[in-house]
This record gives sequence, structure tokens and C-alpha cells, in this order.
Amino acid sequence: MQLEASQTSQRVFISDCEGPISKNDNAFELTASFVQDGDNFFSLISKYDDVLADVVKKPGYKAGDTLRLILPFLKAYGATDKKIKDFSARNVLLVPGAEDTLTFVRKLLPSFIISTSYEQYISAICTLTGFPFENTYCTHLNMDKYEIPVEETKRLKELGKEIATLPMIEIPKNITSICEFSGSSQETVDRLDEIFWNELSKMESGRMLTDINPVGGTEKARAVEDIVKKLDCNLGAVMYVGDSITDAQALRLVRENDGLAVSFNGNSYSLRESDVAVLSGNTIVTSVLADIFSRLGKEGTLNLVKKWNPLRLKKFCSPVLCERMYKVFGDVFPQVEHLTKTNMERLIKESSVFRKSVRGEAIGKLG
Repeated sequence: MQLEASQTSQRVFISDCEGPISKNDNAFELTASFVQDGDNFFSLISKYDDVLADVVKKPGYKAGDTLRLILPFLKAYGATDKKIKDFSARNVLLVPGAEDTLTFVRKLLPSFIISTSYEQYISAICTLTGFPFENTYCTHLNMDKYEIPVEETKRLKELGKEIATLPMIEIPKNITSICEFSGSSQETVDRLDEIFWNELSKMESGRMLTDINPVGGTEKARAVEDIVKKLDCNLGAVMYVGDSITDAQALRLVRENDGLAVSFNGNSYSLRESDVAVLSGNTIVTSVLADIFSRLGKEGTLNLVKKWNPLRLKKFCSPVLCERMYKVFGDVFPQVEHLTKTNMERLIKESSVFRKSVRGEAIGKLG
């Protein structure tokens, strides 16, 4: 990856894509479009991903590996690189303000996107917003290099139909072991284990489960470290914006090393690892936080967030950004809070509700 030579700064802006920049969950939408009962199929696999990454902690598995689990089924239903690229380009749905925010932060700071999404989708985002693709990290996918036999295609479709009808996995709060799951949830996990790690692993399409390495979990954290190394700065210089389980490790890495970790309409996984919770239908808030962070660092940004109100914003922020905030929100500013042990559970509930209102019920409830 080559960095834009014109950008130099002691601080760095890094964002996830789906959630903080776009409303899409591209993998969910692809699966719903290509695979029979794909919405139910993907929702279950997403829960299974949470189980393997956060509860079982399966060796060699990380949050976001959903994007390799679904590939044999997408292939069986005729997905190609071109079809994925065309579908992604047609269906990009940006969070209001996202294009302006990406343009704005690139003028302030070296800026990067780290996304679990397939490169075909990230390419479409970059084309639409003018963001440099070379400043992105995403999941590389060459679907066309895989050929699967007719009988295997038939079997994959049968398994896909079965998966779509399995009972949904319910993950209890503060769980420490899969033994605490309900009987039906345990049975679903056991069946998915059999399908993916026994049956599919022996198929030709099973190569996708080992060849493809989604940029989620540990890979996002490594990408942050790679950016810091290439820019010759430190993790305390990083502002990272995320929203899901795939961002948790990157957010934690940044927060624990004195950088600024921001959850934008995030779920519980991202909120628990963040300094700041943002609940907003427009990314102008990200622009404001990036502006303050570029000039005053983490401490200065948190000083604003801890007493977030329009009057204090005028003291901290540029007149242009203040004007835009009032234009977008009027006098009712979006919710921005410093995350503490005291308000964590409340914000998890409030952000979960708001997340679904922005991205839709089906996508909003995914991990």
C-alpha cells in the first residue's frame, strides 16, 4: 500500500467503513440477493461468528470471518467478481455527510479506511467519494479463481437451505462458556460446526475457508499498527472510528495506547472498547471530533465531549463546522458522550436502538 505523499501530520484519522461511513452491510446484502433465504442464512452465520470469535475463541478464527464462511454459498448461487462489483456499486448507501467528512478529514490528517468488506465494495465507496483506494485496507477476494463441481453446488444449496431454517443462536449477557447457551442454541452451534469444519472443509469450495483472510478483529488491529509504522508516529496519535465487533480490537489497541477510540452508532462490542459514544444520523460529528483531535489531541477532544453542548462547541470548533452543525441539526445536537462505567450500559441500549433506526432492523442487530 502506498500513502499519499502530500499528507503529513503528527496525528492520524482511521475509520471503519460500514457504519461510520456507509449504511450498508455489503456481505449481508450480497447474501440476501444471491442466496435463497439469504437474509436468515446470513443473520445466523453472523451470530455464529460472534460465538466463535467472542465466546469459544476458536484458534485461527477472528471476528469478521463471516465473510469467508458465506463464500462457498455465494459461489454455488452464481456470484462472480463482476457480479459482486456491479451489485456493490449499485447499492452503496452513504451515511449523510460521509462524502464531505472524508474530504474534510483528508485535508486535516493522513486518513485511512480499514474495513472487513470485500475490496469490490470498498472500491465502489472510493469511486463514489473520491477517497484514495491505496489508503484502504480491506478483504481481498478473487471469486473467479474457484471452480466447484456440479454435485458440490447442489450440496451447498441443500446446506444453505438447512442453515436458513436452524433456530437462531441467542447469546446470553456476560456469558463465559457455550455451556450456558439454551439447548436449541447449542444444537445450532454444533450443527454449524459439523457443516463448516467437517463437511465443507473436505469440499473443493472449502479452500475459500482457508484462502480468504477477512480484515476483521486482529487484522484490523494489525492494519492500525502498519499505518502507524509507515507514518513513523505512535498509537497515541490515532483517532479510530468503529461500530462493531470487528473493530473491538483496533479500538482497544488505540484506547489503551492513549489514542482516541470513537464508537459511531456502535453495538456493545465497540462501545465497551471506546472513549466516546456518538449517536448521530450525520457524519458531521466525526468531522468535528477529527478537527478538535487534529489540534488538541485526545485530552482536548474529551474535554469537549465531557461537556458536549452548542455553546462549548463554538469555543472549541471552527466557525465553518459550527455553522454546518447548526444547519444539519438546528439547536438539537446529536448525542455525544464520554464512555464511563457509570453510563456504559445505558449507552449500549440507546446506541443499539439508534443504530437500528439509522441502518434498519436487519443490519442494525448484526454483530
